[in-house]
Amino acid sequence: MQLQAIIYFNELVRSRSIRQAAEALGVSPMAVSRQLENLESYFDAPLVERGARGIVLTAAGTLLAERTLAVIRDLESARQVIDDLRGLKAGHVSLHVNGAVISAILAPALAEFYALYPAISIAVTVCSAEAAIRAVAAGETDLAVTMFSPPDIQTETLFELPVLHEPVMAPDHPLAANDTITPEAIREHAVAMPDRAFSIRRDFDARQRVAGFEPMAAAFETSSLELQKELARSGAAVLILPAMTVAREIREKALTVRPFEKKSEIATDIRLIRTAGPTPTFAASQLAEFLKTFLSRSCPTG
Repeated sequence: MQLQAIIYFNELVRSRSIRQAAEALGVSPMAVSRQLENLESYFDAPLVERGARGIVLTAAGTLLAERTLAVIRDLESARQVIDDLRGLKAGHVSLHVNGAVISAILAPALAEFYALYPAISIAVTVCSAEAAIRAVAAGETDLAVTMFSPPDIQTETLFELPVLHEPVMAPDHPLAANDTITPEAIREHAVAMPDRAFSIRRDFDARQRVAGFEPMAAAFETSSLELQKELARSGAAVLILPAMTVAREIREKALTVRPFEKKSEIATDIRLIRTAGPTPTFAASQLAEFLKTFLSRSCPTG
């Protein structure tokens, strides 16, 4: 059994299509089919079934996919470590991030990092906090950055920093005249927030209940950060976000931030997470250290 067959099978599992796997690998569909046949002959068992919606793994295929994923990741890690020893300062990092808010926070950090290390490529996956933690625990990603995520014994927290979610508004919005914002005051204005599947919305509801109110309806319910910003810039809505998410808009005086009163603060932690596994590669180590410094510098904790 050749390593090439395992690599082709791993890509087939990811894409669930012989044609798409061939395109990703830069080979012909016949080459992928041939390597799949080699594996099925070696294990004397069918590994996939071809259906109307593409490739479906058999029980044997599922088992092999689980085992070969770890093999491929270990080999890639070894290749990068060998590159490190050769002083190439290159490589690839997989990063899972928790939603649009974290994406906005990290965008300038990743741009700055790439300027320092142009030979390191970064694959960013945006997902829920739970999915990011699962990906780290399963060894499917090098690092994750999350908010509103519980600790997990299968992962290692490299860095943790408290961050506040605060009211964000246009400078001429009536609430901008306040030094602090109370739960009662914000109820008098339109708010744009994601739905209650998001932790920030549930925390906001909880603060309303503590203040003696029923949770308020959002005038605009959207998980799109760009749409939220546009609504705030136009004066149509107040947002609840970390200040650093709108740092550029604050500098340009398009938006401003006012804190909640102390007892109504919405606080969470930004966490940088990795798997508690092998020694990280040069690329993953450098990105982790860079993100620690960037977040420490950029996240006001109130």
